Amino acid sequence: MTPSIQPKTVINIVRADTDALIGATTVSRRIHEVAPERGVTLEVFVFASAQRALTDERRAEFNAAIDDLIASGVPVSACLNFALKLGATDPLAHRGIQLEAAREAYLRYTLEGATVITI
Repeated sequence: MTPSIQPKTVINIVRADTDALIGATTVSRRIHEVAPERGVTLEVFVFASAQRALTDERRAEFNAAIDDLIASGVPVSACLNFALKLGATDPLAHRGIQLEAAREAYLRYTLEGATVITI
């Protein structure tokens, strides 16, 4: 795989406290607002404790923000292996969340020369 020509920012959401979840989705939305005019692509990867929040009904604000990002064209991914452990592959895929092993995603980001911001 050759490095990407277009710069990419990845928001890597791993913390599940409310401030981190809402902060990460807010910064993702804000970056998405200006990224195209600056020639940057945006991707969001949800992992670890934050991935559990994708299936938690008590995290409605976070999940609505994730769904809004997907609807606006931002690729949102989560770890396939973690989704399998949670028994959540079908619900996540149905929402448009792409499933990819974390090791593959992180290596892909390296090969693409992406800037990864972990929240």
